[in-house]
Amino acid sequence: MAEQVEEPSMRPSDPWGGPKILTKKRNGAYTWQVIAGSATLGLVVATGAVLAAGPWDNGQRKAERALAAAGERTGGAHHGRPTPDGPRPAPSAPAVLPALGTTTHDAPQDPAALRDTLAPLIGAPGLGNKVAASVIDTATGKQLYGQGATTPMTPASTIKIATATAALSVLGPDHRIATTAALSPDSRTVTLVGGGDPTLSKEALREMAAATADALGEEEDQDPAGPVRLTYDISRYTGPVLHPISPNDNIAPVTALMVNEGRVNNTDRGPAKRTEDPAGDAARTFAAALEKAGVKVTGAPREARADDEARTVATHRSAPLDALVERTLTNSDNDIAEALARQTAIAKGESASFAGARRAVTNELKKLKVPVAGAHFADGSGLDRKDRITPALLTALLARAADADRPGLRPVLTGLPIAGFSGTLGGRYAPDAEGTGLIRAKTGTLFGVNSLAGTVVDRQGRLLAFAFLASGSIDADEAEPALDALATALAGTGG
Repeated sequence: MAEQVEEPSMRPSDPWGGPKILTKKRNGAYTWQVIAGSATLGLVVATGAVLAAGPWDNGQRKAERALAAAGERTGGAHHGRPTPDGPRPAPSAPAVLPALGTTTHDAPQDPAALRDTLAPLIGAPGLGNKVAASVIDTATGKQLYGQGATTPMTPASTIKIATATAALSVLGPDHRIATTAALSPDSRTVTLVGGGDPTLSKEALREMAAATADALGEEEDQDPAGPVRLTYDISRYTGPVLHPISPNDNIAPVTALMVNEGRVNNTDRGPAKRTEDPAGDAARTFAAALEKAGVKVTGAPREARADDEARTVATHRSAPLDALVERTLTNSDNDIAEALARQTAIAKGESASFAGARRAVTNELKKLKVPVAGAHFADGSGLDRKDRITPALLTALLARAADADRPGLRPVLTGLPIAGFSGTLGGRYAPDAEGTGLIRAKTGTLFGVNSLAGTVVDRQGRLLAFAFLASGSIDADEAEPALDALATALAGTGG
C-alpha cells in the first residue's frame, strides 16, 4: 500500500498571490500581528483587552455590538454640525490592533503558565506515544516552552519549511527556473532543455514552439517548415529519478523536465495519477506544438544533451521563487518541494540529486546559524520516513523568516496555510472554532506521524513560533484536532 500522506484541501485558494505579511517597521517594531489574521476577513485579535471583551457572535463581539448601539458620544466621524433632532455621530469601536510600534514584546513572560496550559493538551492520547514541542518568541528568540525540543523526529511535510528557507536563502525570492529550446549549429536539431520547473505548462510549451518556429524562419537557407529532429535534455538533474515511495500519486518521478508536475489530469494540487515518463511526455507535447507552429518534426523525440554550440531560441521562466515557495507550503506540494531542494543543490555546487540536495540544504541552514544537530534531509518534501528534524530547528527557521533583516525569507511565513481558510488547513478548523483565522501553520501527515509548525500571535501581540511533532498516533482524525488545540491554546496565552 502506498504510504499515506496528507491530502491538501481542494477549497479555493490562491497560492500564487496569497495573503501577505505586513513587514513595514515603525519605531523599531514590526507589525507581526497581521500574520495571524485571516486575509479573507481582515480580522486580527492581537491584544488581551479585545479577546477579554466577550464571546464571538457571528463574527462580531457582543461587547462591540453593544458599544456600537450605545448613545454616548464616544467618537466617530462628524459630518458637519449635528442638528438637535438629528442622529448622533456613530461611536468608534475600540481598536482591534494596538498602534504600530506599541506591541508588548517586552511584556513579562510566564513560561510556567504556558506549561500549565499546554501540559494537558500535549498529553492527548490521539497524539501517540512520542511528542516533541518547541514554542519561542520570535522577537527575542527565547524559548517559552519545550518538550524534547532538540529531539530529532520524523517531520513529514513540515520539513518543507526547511527546504523553502534554504532555497530562498541561496537563490533569493526573485529567482526563476528557466526551460529553454536550443537550436544546433546546422539548424537541424532542436533540443528542449529542462531546467527543473515542475510547473511548466502546455501553454508555455506552445509559446516556446512559436518562438522556435520564428527563429527557424530567420535562418538563411532554412525552410521554416523543417524538417528538424527533436531531442530533450534532462541532464540538469542526476541520481535516482524515483522517490523511495514511488510510484505514488503524491509525487511524480523527479526529473528536470515535466509538464504540470507529471499529472495526467487537470488538477494542480493534491494526489493525482502521475505519468511514468514526465520528460518524454513533455517532449512529445513540445513536438506537437512545433508541428502546429509550422515546423515539421522527423521521428520521435529522444533524450540527448544539447550541443555545446547550440544557441537558445526560446525561453520560458517559472513564477518567481517566492510564489513557488508559497504554493509549496500552502498546498504541501511535494513536486515543487523536491525541485526547490535540487535548485538549492545546483546553486551550492552540489549534484542535483537527493544526496546532493541533502548536503546543500544542511550547509545552507548552517549558514543561517540555526540548530541543525540531529537533522537529516533524506528528501525535500517529507515523504521519506528517514527524514529527521527537531522542533527547535523548525521554530528557529520560522524566527529567521520573521527577522526584519531577512525580508527575502518572508515567503516562508506568507505561504503557511491559514486555519479554516487556505491550503491544508482550509478544512481543519470550523468557521466558529477559536483558532480559525488566527493560526498559520504547515501540516505534516504520514502513517503514525502527525506534525504542525507555524506562527500565532498571543494576547500580548507577540508573534510566537511553534512546532509540535508527534509519532505513534493511530488515527489522524484524532491527532490533527489535538495538534490544532495546542496551536489554538497559544493564541489565548500571555494575558
